[in-house]
Formats: sequence, structure tokens, C-alpha cells
Amino acid sequence: MANVKIEGSWKKQLINEFDKDYMKSLSIHLRNEKKLGKDIYPPSHLIFNAFSLTKFDDVKIVIIGQDPYHGYGQAHGLSFSVEQGTKVPPSLQNIYKELYNDIGIPIPRHGNLSKWADQGVLLLNAILTVESGKPGSHANYGWELFTTAVLQILNQKKKKIVYILWGQKAQEKCTFINAVDNLIIRSPHPSPYSAYTGFFGSRPFSKTNTYLKENKIDPIDWQVD
Repeated sequence: MANVKIEGSWKKQLINEFDKDYMKSLSIHLRNEKKLGKDIYPPSHLIFNAFSLTKFDDVKIVIIGQDPYHGYGQAHGLSFSVEQGTKVPPSLQNIYKELYNDIGIPIPRHGNLSKWADQGVLLLNAILTVESGKPGSHANYGWELFTTAVLQILNQKKKKIVYILWGQKAQEKCTFINAVDNLIIRSPHPSPYSAYTGFFGSRPFSKTNTYLKENKIDPIDWQVD
């Protein structure tokens, strides 16, 4: 993946990571999967979309998801987000419910979270690709090592970031985050299977903006529409 297309500020930080053996093996594995006729999401040009929309220097918040949506036309490289015109998935519907209950923003009409990304919200999945119809199918391919490296670099070079960790898989990344110099917000996953066990009422959006304001950082406009 040495020639991967990724935004300049991130490429500067991650160039050594792309040259490591595990990333080379991952690249070969993905190419072989496609040769076998498997549908892999998101499309190749959108795998690193989160890094294209949110520059390294602009990162204020990291929202960590698990792996991309595995349905046709859903995944576009941003955790929890779908393109406009695509039905809003249940987990994102629950995020929108909490957004309304937390800070009163009306339920958005679409599921594209690019507006958050543009303001410094890194929408990062722990795993960046998935086979169609098979959630978790690209676990242990090497993506976990890559996204851990991303968090380690952020942890080493930036402070006062809000890390929003929804669900057990995201919370496993806590080991790599300095809880003294940053804010970590943890709760159950917004999935319909777990949202009622503590995600609803966790108020991540107001907590995030309070922390940013306290540290003289511009808050996020959470409006999506």
C-alpha cells in the first residue's frame, strides 16, 4: 500500500506504517479477494475516506466504530455514516435519537456524517474493509494493527482530543489512549441490541462540546442537515 492515496498530513504521519509487512500482506489479501469475485466494501477509493475528510492537524474528536456496513451502497469510509439517499441504519438511527435527547437537534433526514468529519471528527472504524453480507469478515487481516497505530500517533502528538468509544470493540482501544491529557467517553454500542443498556442517556455530544469549550477549542456543530 505504499502508493495508497491518502491526504497529505496523514500520509506524513503514516508513511512508515504503509511500508510494514502486515500492510503489504493486507493489500495482497484484499486484491486476492477481489480476484475471487468477492464484493468488498467500501469501494477501494473510499477505504481511507475518514483520513481524507479530517486532516491530522484538525482532529478534535475520534469516534471509533467496529467495521464498515456490509450492505450494498452503505459503507463510504466513515464509521456509522452512509451516503445520502441510503436508508439510515438502525445504529445511526439510535445515534440520532441520542443526539436529539442530548442537545435537541432534530432527527436528520439522511445518514451522511461528512459534516462532522469536516469539523475535525475522525470517524474511524477499527477495521476498514468488509466482505458483502459478512460482518466482521476482515477481522484479523491487519486492520486492527493499522488503526491502533493511528491512535498511538494521535496520542503521542496531540492532546485534548475527545475519544468516543461505543461498544466493547471500540473500548479495547483504551489501552492506547492517555486518559489524563484527553477525554474518553465510553458507553454501550448504539446497536438496537445494546442501545438500551446505557447508550441512551450517555449524552456524548454535550459532554464533548463542554470539554472542548473548557479547553478553548471550538465546539462541534452536530447538525447534519
